[in-house]
Amino acid sequence: MTPATKAAAPATPELVPVTILAGFLGSGKTTLLSRILREQHGHRIAVIQNEFGEAGIDSELLMQDAGEQIVEMNNGCICCTVRGDLVRVLADLQAKREARQLDFERIIIETTGLADPGPVAQTFFLDEGISNAFLLDSIITLVDAKHAHRQLDDFRQAQEQVGFADRILLSKTDLVGAKEREKLMARLVRINPRAPIKQVTFGNTPLDDILDIRGFNLNTILEIEPGFLGETKHEHEDAVQSFVFRADKPFDGLKLEEFLSGMIQVYGPDLLRYKGVLWLAGNGNRIVFQGVHMLMGGEIGKPWKLDEKRASVMVFIGRNLPEELCIQGLKQCLAS
Repeated sequence: MTPATKAAAPATPELVPVTILAGFLGSGKTTLLSRILREQHGHRIAVIQNEFGEAGIDSELLMQDAGEQIVEMNNGCICCTVRGDLVRVLADLQAKREARQLDFERIIIETTGLADPGPVAQTFFLDEGISNAFLLDSIITLVDAKHAHRQLDDFRQAQEQVGFADRILLSKTDLVGAKEREKLMARLVRINPRAPIKQVTFGNTPLDDILDIRGFNLNTILEIEPGFLGETKHEHEDAVQSFVFRADKPFDGLKLEEFLSGMIQVYGPDLLRYKGVLWLAGNGNRIVFQGVHMLMGGEIGKPWKLDEKRASVMVFIGRNLPEELCIQGLKQCLAS
């Protein structure tokens, strides 16, 4: 594998950051990736590309554009039948990197348009060898503004790709009117209120919107995005929904841990993402937590200032979640 460009030191010396590029069929993933590989940005990028058929053509297009060698994973979806192959490919890349046979500082995984990003993300937590070598930086989801409503109506995968996103890039906005675009953006916010949305044309977006976001890094103090606190409780028909819980009283840490553990045991398969900043009784620091399906973790955040108003904010994104039941359970975990 040859690097896309030469220069720049690795963004994370210890762990190789990985970006998952998701989006439904025709949303513009390959166009974006091609633009990244052509641009003289100084990053050394390895690419893992998943195609559902036996013969892939996107990699040939990318190599024509950038001279980049692409690691292909064909004849299966990266989130199911070839998930073991993903572990093997990552391990092989890391071994070649350590042997100085390859020179890259980060990896971009382009998933097939029918992929559920959840199992792909879990790979970086469930396999010890992978988690010791790679850092899952973020999931970037492209959404086709022209066809998104129908895709979201007809395909569960399209909803889950939006639900898992740390950033949403809205493509083909020139093909729809302002009202239709605003309606779609409102729907995307209802599904995933924490992911910033940006309109892009032919994959033209700054790399700062894609790389080094740290959306999945539990070792970094996470801050809630400004849109996270916005109103998100709306009636809609999408199976993937979200709700926010806020409290101006501290949590009892033991009660909360017990409740969340039980919640993910029952609803884990339907919990796409959950994330929050918590005020725990007797703790002078924020606690930042997040999870994917049945994987949950937390870190100590910044100290609360003496004159600062303390509060907890949590967001849950998933399929057909029992919102009222969850909210009542969380209320029972507040310190008396």
